[in-house]
Formats: sequence, structure tokens, C-alpha cells
Amino acid sequence: MDNHVDSLNNAYEEFVAAAANVLEAKESSEGQKTAATDAALENFKQRWELFRVACDQAEEFVESVKQRIGSECLVDEATGSVAGKPGQAATSGLPPISAVRLEQMSKAVRWLVIELQHGGTAGGSSHSHSSAPFDARFSEDAAQ
Repeated sequence: MDNHVDSLNNAYEEFVAAAANVLEAKESSEGQKTAATDAALENFKQRWELFRVACDQAEEFVESVKQRIGSECLVDEATGSVAGKPGQAATSGLPPISAVRLEQMSKAVRWLVIELQHGGTAGGSSHSHSSAPFDARFSEDAAQ
């Protein structure tokens, strides 16, 4: 995480410095377009793009951490492992399921979402692309 923060901070500092260079070049040229102002503007554009890339990477990192935390909480809730922790509310009364089963269902949902996002019809899809086979012990999987 420190690398992402450092990368974003460095890109921001370089972006601000490039903006200051543009202003200085404009002031020294008395508002006229010169090779120095053009170079400063080009550097500013490059630093802007690098800053945007750093922001996108940081956002992707934050989203992946949010998903991981959400997945861990879901597994804890589904497997009943939060019931024994002090200060936690009692579980919802649903019977716990295995983490393997939860992962299988999660992968199936993810594939359906991806398929729907790409304009596919989720209803007629096969699950042959799933990396985890469905467990035939569960009746809803046997129908797949």
C-alpha cells in the first residue's frame, strides 16, 4: 500500500511542479508563445497523464482491497466464524455453509456478471469456464 501512496504522491508533486513551470514560463515570456512555454505545456500534459494513471492505479487498488475485505466478511458470516468473536452480534440464524461452497457460488455469480456486462445472455450460459467445478451434492448445482 505504501508503494501506491508514494507513487500517487510523487505523480502529484510532479504535476504541481509542471503547472508552476507553465506559469513561470508564461510570466518570463510576458504571455507570448515561445519554445519554453510550449515545452512547459508539453511537460505539463505528460505529468497530467502520469498523475491520472497513478490515480487510476490507486483507485483499482482501493477497489481490490474493498472486494477482499467484503469477501472475507462474507466468508466469515457464511461459515459462522464471526459467532465466537467477542463484541459481535449473534448470527442471522442461517446455517453456515462451507467456504468452498461459498467460493463456488461467488465464482458463478462473478461469471454471470461478466457475461451480462459483455452483452451475453446469462440464462443459456454453460459454466465450463469456471475454474471450480460445481459440487453435485447440492441439488441446485446438479441442474447446471
